[in-house]
Amino acid sequence: MEKAREFLEKYTTGEAADEVSRLSLPPHRPLDESSFYECFGGRGVRLDLLHSDFITCSFRVPPRLLGGDGNLTMGAISTLVDLLGAAVAYQGDDSWNVSADMSISYISPAKLDDELEILARCLGRRGGYSGTHVLIRNKITGAVVAEGRHSLFDARSNL
Repeated sequence: MEKAREFLEKYTTGEAADEVSRLSLPPHRPLDESSFYECFGGRGVRLDLLHSDFITCSFRVPPRLLGGDGNLTMGAISTLVDLLGAAVAYQGDDSWNVSADMSISYISPAKLDDELEILARCLGRRGGYSGTHVLIRNKITGAVVAEGRHSLFDARSNL
C-alpha cells in the first residue's frame, strides 16, 4: 500500500501535480475523431475482416504498451477489449454505446513484437443492451492471451 501512496503522491503534489493540472485535452466527439485513449491504446490494430456479427484484427505488441515485466499490460488488454467490443456492438450513426460491464480473464503473457489475433463478436442484443465477446490469442503459438466479455448500453435507445 505504501508504494501505491508514493506513486499517487508523485502526481498529486509538487511539480508533477502542476504539470498534470496544466494538461488541456479537447473534448472528445464520439465518431468524429479519436480520443487520446483510443489513439494510445488502439493505434496499430489492423482490421482483417469485418462482418455484421464479428470483427477479426491483428495487433503487434509495441514497446509503449509494455509493463516493467516486459509483458503487454493488463490496461492495454482491457483497452483492446473495450475498443473492439464497442466496435462490434456499434450499429450506426444514431447509436451511442457506453460500457455497462466488462469482465476479462488474463491467461498468458504477450511480449514485445508478438503478433496477436483478436476476434470480437456480438453475442446478442436485447433492448438497448449488447453483449460482446473478445478473444485475444498469440498468432504464432495459438496461446490465449486474454478473453473478455463486454456489455454495452445504447444510451440513446431510451431517448
